[in-house]
Amino acid sequence: MDIGFIGLGNMGAHMARRLVEAGHHVVVYDTRPEAISNLAARGAVAARSPAEVADKAETVMASLPTPDIVLAVATGPHGVIEGKRVRRFVDLSTTGAVMAQQIFKLLAARNIVQIDSPVSGGVRGAERGTLAVMVSGPRAEIATAEPALSAIGKVFFISERPGAGQTMKLANNVLSATAMAATSEAMVMGVKAGLDPRIMLEVINAGTGRNTATEDKFTRAVLPGTFDLGFTAGLMMKDVMLCLAEAKALGVPMNIIEAVARLLALTCDELGAEADLTAVVQPIEARAGVKVRAPQN
Repeated sequence: MDIGFIGLGNMGAHMARRLVEAGHHVVVYDTRPEAISNLAARGAVAARSPAEVADKAETVMASLPTPDIVLAVATGPHGVIEGKRVRRFVDLSTTGAVMAQQIFKLLAARNIVQIDSPVSGGVRGAERGTLAVMVSGPRAEIATAEPALSAIGKVFFISERPGAGQTMKLANNVLSATAMAATSEAMVMGVKAGLDPRIMLEVINAGTGRNTATEDKFTRAVLPGTFDLGFTAGLMMKDVMLCLAEAKALGVPMNIIEAVARLLALTCDELGAEADLTAVVQPIEARAGVKVRAPQN
């Protein structure tokens, strides 16, 4: 099928590539010409704006970093909303339910259906096509887009209600952030007490404390000191703050997540928002005077 794809960053480039490799006709756009060229070399068709993408495909997907960028790309000047052919906008980004509902209404006025479809699984999941794809929107429209969505991961239908997929994504991401924050504190404590971090992870992963940070992130990015998970602390901070705002609106207390937000804010202040998410361990290390490292032999 004809697919438009906007946003060729760490996640989007892999998802667009998988669509091309699955045999779809993919029209791509990014603000970086080199990102477009990389996909064009694999068989995608280059476009000069989101509107041009939406001129050439009934289904337009987007993987973008922030809610305001998604809003501009979807509904702003030269945006998807101006496309002549587009019928559905599949948003793979994390925007929060409020923004998703706003975009849904704006696009609906032009007879364009938004399918809320945030993803989880990281850069590795995007590369391998194993993402969790959380869709909400009209079932018939989701069914039309599902052959393309299935090329990037496993599709989970959340609800027909606009924004429901975003709520699901935020719940997932704050758990991921919490695992990273709590594991950082526990690992630094153990190393400060003289424990071997590799043995610590082996024990934790054989016991009840195992989580995504102990099973993957620490071994892959913290112990070797590479800090190259591919997802920034700034983006996770954005997701956590969106979740806190939604929880406040719903009247749900989130004391633990507020503490996680403080560590993320500290990381962004001291290391920069572009620091890798796994770098949240570094402010804790600095204050404890130890580093959780065990380079490969």
